[in-house]
Amino acid sequence: MKRSAYLSLILILGSLTALGPFTIDMYLPGFPAIAKDLRVDVSEVGLTLSSYFIGISLGQLLYGPLLDRFGRKKPLYAGLLLYIAASIGCVFATSLDSLIYLRFFQAVGSCAAAVAAMAMVRDLFPVNENAKVFALLMLVVGASPMVAPTIGGYVTSSIGWHSVFTILAVMGVALLLACILWLPNSYKPDTTLSLMPLPIIQNFWSVWTVPQFYTYTLTGAVAFSALFTYVSGSPKVFMEVFHLSDKAYGWVFAALSVGFIGASQVNTFLLRRYRSEQILPVALSVMTVASLIFAVGAWQGWLGLGGTIAILAVLLSSLGFVNPNTAALSLAPFARNAGTASSLMGALQMGAGALASVFVSLFKENTALPMAASMAGAALIALLILFIGRSRIHSAGTANA
Repeated sequence: MKRSAYLSLILILGSLTALGPFTIDMYLPGFPAIAKDLRVDVSEVGLTLSSYFIGISLGQLLYGPLLDRFGRKKPLYAGLLLYIAASIGCVFATSLDSLIYLRFFQAVGSCAAAVAAMAMVRDLFPVNENAKVFALLMLVVGASPMVAPTIGGYVTSSIGWHSVFTILAVMGVALLLACILWLPNSYKPDTTLSLMPLPIIQNFWSVWTVPQFYTYTLTGAVAFSALFTYVSGSPKVFMEVFHLSDKAYGWVFAALSVGFIGASQVNTFLLRRYRSEQILPVALSVMTVASLIFAVGAWQGWLGLGGTIAILAVLLSSLGFVNPNTAALSLAPFARNAGTASSLMGALQMGAGALASVFVSLFKENTALPMAASMAGAALIALLILFIGRSRIHSAGTANA
């Protein structure tokens, strides 16, 4: 593959992967404005995030079989059209309930992009390069938390939060055109794959029962829920607890994302000397220690604005190592049904994120403790899953030897 074609493919796949995160990040600075306009508490606006995560989780289960049965492009186009329509609907939302419902359908549309991109990585690149490709995609995805909240802050303060969704609709149209014009066909549709409920469930089950899949998928999903906790809880922590403006919050969010995206790129270089199986436990251990310090510091009131930003930087940097390695290890055993595997992986990841965001939204106290405690719990559970699961992978490998 020529370098120019390689880079354009990475850019398109990265943009597909980034659509969901961009849709999440761009409207975060508008939480107080949305709450004021719709006459609700800021924490209640977090339910629009929860519905988004639920929509992505359920949508991924839908698109996995469709991507394997009809190929990658047709389900992708349908999802992007739904995303565009829901984004336009959000522009005209006048109540919290309507915004919650529209965000759900916006998510169902956007997750087609994410699932298709993950499956196409497995289609187009050798298995031993998947972790490096995922890290490159994270470079594109990393532009989202660096750019989206900053743009969202200025758009919200200048022309209102509704305009954020106008921009997202335009982005959806641009991405749809790019996919039609430049995205290659990467997979021949499997016409033998049934779309009846029982065969679909059996196909998901055959993926789930692979020890390597459930170990690294659950590890990644639970660990990554800490990111969703941060996304859902940070508007209140920074703008209500520490009294930052929407513009200042956008800049802080962007700065913290540098650690996340930077770590994912350092991971690419580490993979030249170390395997994903070696990098992952170290990164997750660092994340666990940092999250426990964050929880204790928030509980005792030791952390001010600077301390909170510093500890979150360590946490998000650790996740930058965890995410590409768990994704690559989860999908490595699959070729024929990579779409189903990637959709199940994404569904579990987003489902865990939805639960975490709902948990944070239930608390209305003006401290960082709910967010910190949730992140610490996620890190501890993920570390436990990793070590238990790896012993089962080893046992399965020994039994098959």
